[in-house]
Amino acid sequence: MRKGQSGKHSSYISRPAGRRGTARSERQKMQPNAEEQRVSAMLEERRLETEELLQTLTLEEYRDLGRELFARKPELVFDAPRNNQARSGAPPPADLLGIPPWCTCGSCRDMPTLLERKCCGQEPNHCVRLLPHFSLFCLDEGNLQIHRQFREDLMAVRPAREAGDDNREYRYAAYRHFIFWQRGALGRGNRLVIPSCCVWAVRDRYPDPYGQYKGFVPGC
Repeated sequence: MRKGQSGKHSSYISRPAGRRGTARSERQKMQPNAEEQRVSAMLEERRLETEELLQTLTLEEYRDLGRELFARKPELVFDAPRNNQARSGAPPPADLLGIPPWCTCGSCRDMPTLLERKCCGQEPNHCVRLLPHFSLFCLDEGNLQIHRQFREDLMAVRPAREAGDDNREYRYAAYRHFIFWQRGALGRGNRLVIPSCCVWAVRDRYPDPYGQYKGFVPGC
């Protein structure tokens, strides 16, 4: 172990490696907060602009928008009725289900395998899924759509066309974003278990219409 390093550290939250003077320490503390506030403000501004635009549309414009959406992304239209049904029968949030004993952040839900029963390790107010960057990188539809389009073009992947395919591709894109954000490129065949709190945040945002999820599959 190198001098100046602590034996105990969090796997998911980066901290300054050292301190060289009070002024530098204060700058290091302020910068992440300022960046988080900037990202949060940007996301909120985008949401408000979208809502304001939708409020100005007439019924006929809504229909035109629906037809255009169907022409471009038919899987979204196929998923909509099933997603509404899934929401009505969706499982209650984690605080009503009870927090698993292995969870420290208070946002995890029980997982089917021992390997997947993993928490971000943070306190409730600092859960990774509450970070503005998590919302931007792993939940924002615009960012995930760019990732999907790039991957489809690069790997000649067939675009989603069946019910549920669209949200599944968004979930997979979100998981890839999370891993690259936290750990960088792992290399072919290497996989990482994502904390349950973050997995369910993605699933809640992009649910499967039948409530069926694949779960973690170890690499070969």
